[in-house]
Amino acid sequence: MPDLSIAFVDLTGSVSVFETLGNDLATQTITRLTQWVGGKAVENGGQVVKMLGDGVLMSFADNNKAVSTMVQIQQEHASRSRQLPDLVKLQVQIGVARGPVVVVDGDCFGDAVNLASRLSDLAGPEQILVSDAVIRGLGARAGTRFRSLGPIRIKGKTDPCEVFRIEWHAETPSEFLTIPADLHALTTGDGDMARGIELSWLTTKQVFTMKDLPIHIGRVPEAQFVVSDPRVSRLHARIDARSGSFVLEDTSSYGTWVRFEGADHAIVLRRQECLLHSNGEIAMGAPFGDFGTPTIAFRMIDGALMLGQKRPRA
Repeated sequence: MPDLSIAFVDLTGSVSVFETLGNDLATQTITRLTQWVGGKAVENGGQVVKMLGDGVLMSFADNNKAVSTMVQIQQEHASRSRQLPDLVKLQVQIGVARGPVVVVDGDCFGDAVNLASRLSDLAGPEQILVSDAVIRGLGARAGTRFRSLGPIRIKGKTDPCEVFRIEWHAETPSEFLTIPADLHALTTGDGDMARGIELSWLTTKQVFTMKDLPIHIGRVPEAQFVVSDPRVSRLHARIDARSGSFVLEDTSSYGTWVRFEGADHAIVLRRQECLLHSNGEIAMGAPFGDFGTPTIAFRMIDGALMLGQKRPRA
């Protein structure tokens, strides 16, 4: 069985595109984008295994080419869609894994295929999540910036897998470059279900364990974490547990913005979700730059998440 790098490229925002453009034009838009993505793979020595509606499954014999192609796709797509209105903007989330793959009648099977699919599901819009094997296969001269998100439980895997995020923005600070950790150092145990989320707002603090999730953030008393601001929807966002990690889902009318510590770019969520993997901020109902935006700071504490009040930006 050959070792291949498998990439899942998934488009997000298609529901809004169909609602705005109508079925025919939206289908044409998505088809053109998936064909463009597949074309990038072929240009760089990869193969398109199959099209999946609003996604593309690709394989690469060359691991470095797989990663550089995914970076190229994110960079060029961001540039192409920068001027588009949010309602018709499709974003890309990508998962990449490497390992032995069985090829049957042009299709691919194996653990790497399943893992790449799971990583794509965990990735937020405009993110590239990759497995440890992908990072180890890059080599010292690859020049790729990446950041370890630590061990994450992946559905279908017995042990946690160390997951890395590829930093594809040209202005990403160099301190994000990390050295791959030894998977043997990753710890597992029954304590994961005891991990929780500590929420603090003014003088109130409350801890929810993984078993208590999901929890909601909103302006009504029914929300487990209340943010009293008219721009915050009744039940604005939800934090849930997935594969032993925390996932934030936007359920609002006006959107949620997530910015991780050290990043210049915010992830825009409109009925979408992203993995909360490091410290950062959440803006609710308006972008970070708007005056008085209700903003929540979050930080990871011993594998748990802490939300705290943050003064509005001037």
